[in-house]
Amino acid sequence: MLRCVRNDSLVPVIARSGATKQSRAADSPVIIVHSLAQAVAALSAAAEAGQPVTLASAPDAGIYAGPGWFGALVAAARAAVPAARCAVLLDCGDDAGAAQAAIRAGIEGIIFTGLADLAERLIDIAGQRGARLLTARPATALDLAAEFFASPEALIRRCREAFRSD
Repeated sequence: MLRCVRNDSLVPVIARSGATKQSRAADSPVIIVHSLAQAVAALSAAAEAGQPVTLASAPDAGIYAGPGWFGALVAAARAAVPAARCAVLLDCGDDAGAAQAAIRAGIEGIIFTGLADLAERLIDIAGQRGARLLTARPATALDLAAEFFASPEALIRRCREAFRSD
């Protein structure tokens, strides 16, 4: 039986301190980030709102940018905004090798949209490593792709809107 985490399932929300609590994904707006400035803005808005957030990569970023880039981006953003609570999702598309690399790299949330039999095996492997694997992208509250060169103030303003509409 294929087990997958759906948007209304419990997902870990990990604070900078390393403490983990369970949160409903639907309660946590998903913001797609493409840069460190965007991740910091999303975490700043989340901390300001007193709510958790899910930082997600762009589709297929696990294939072309890799887990090293995403892990470093998340670590730097968490260091910049230690009060924020967040979950993370690295989208590996249908590439099982990219998903395995993300699991090995310690990425705590991975999206894999490939074949169901591969997904079942990856879900088991991810679970053994303390990671979550989703087989579909969750609904997003905000994709910051168009704001790649926006100022930090403009980014935070856009992220605040995601919490107001949530």
